[in-house]
Amino acid sequence: MLWIAWRMLVGNPGKYLGIVMGVAFAAFLIAQQASVFVGLINLTSSQIRDVRGVDFWVCNPGVKFVDDNLPMTNTSLGRIRGVPGVEWAVPLFKGLGRARMPDGTDQQMIILGLDDGSYVGAPRPQDFFLGSLDDLRESDAVIVDDAGYKQMWPGEPFQRGKILEMNDRRAVVVGVCKAGRTFQTFPIVYTRFSNAIQYVPGERRTLTFVLGKAKEGRNVQEVCDEIKSQTMLAAYTHEDFIWMTIMYFLKNTGIPFNFGLMVLMGFIVGAAVSGMLFYIFVSDNIRQFGALKAMGMSNIRILTMVCFQAFMIGILGYGIGIGGAAVVGHLMRGSTKLAFLMTWHIPLITLALTMMIIVIASLFSLWRVLRVEPAIVFKG
Repeated sequence: MLWIAWRMLVGNPGKYLGIVMGVAFAAFLIAQQASVFVGLINLTSSQIRDVRGVDFWVCNPGVKFVDDNLPMTNTSLGRIRGVPGVEWAVPLFKGLGRARMPDGTDQQMIILGLDDGSYVGAPRPQDFFLGSLDDLRESDAVIVDDAGYKQMWPGEPFQRGKILEMNDRRAVVVGVCKAGRTFQTFPIVYTRFSNAIQYVPGERRTLTFVLGKAKEGRNVQEVCDEIKSQTMLAAYTHEDFIWMTIMYFLKNTGIPFNFGLMVLMGFIVGAAVSGMLFYIFVSDNIRQFGALKAMGMSNIRILTMVCFQAFMIGILGYGIGIGGAAVVGHLMRGSTKLAFLMTWHIPLITLALTMMIIVIASLFSLWRVLRVEPAIVFKG
């Protein structure tokens, strides 16, 4: 029975391939747009994930996401260190600066000022293309991320000694490292905290974040609650701060709506095209279904054949579509133009939506098959 259904399906290669490609297009669009959406949202919290080895972040209570740079009073660090349950706490400066390039142009920068003693939040040793973390001890030293270096000096090889001027102060590039791409796409500059506050216009408050670790055996969330109650500052676990940043962009930007609309369009187009072509396919084979009924085949077995045909179309279309999306993502890896991240959830969601398309596409065809009379075989 299933073999007959398969032979009927591939008997007209043109219609068969048309239905499969309609489903494949829908699956490709859903998977590709969902992966770009996840990749784009992932960029919003990349700088939080780049900071390793910390349990919590402390910031001004008005901060809504990681790029919302509202400084705290400089005395906050001492108060945080005095909270029971805090093993250690170090400052982190994060802000936007403007660099004057040697050719006279200006370049916006993300400046990260690391604790002068511990360098908590710095790139890992394996992430360096040039230089090392110890080079930050040199006077006016900064480390630039590789994407930022290529943006400022396109086509030039990585080399030490490049000069930047920020806030009328000299900065010397002593290293190049790999860093997570950010939502803002500006070059990232790492330097010591004492240098960072000199590279931006002077403010009375210069402490953006405090990074810390809880004492062994202490619950991190409980330590954060103690910091909040004793200092009146906001304290978040590492994971909570990541999700807080992500949720800010989901709630306050048009990103979810725009990508959701594209996924919906892919679903609707896929369902419409596949439904129309599958209905035509069933109509063209209505005599064969009538003949099978005339030979005594029950409606249940006929429906099983049609469902099998629809299932095979869905699986083949899904495979082509998800494979095409994965190939596009692979070819674009490392690109600064496209944010693409296909997590394990996306193939499953795409499969579910593809099967929904097939169900919708086959509904009218099933109704047509159920109503067919065996006598149609004998009609002209």
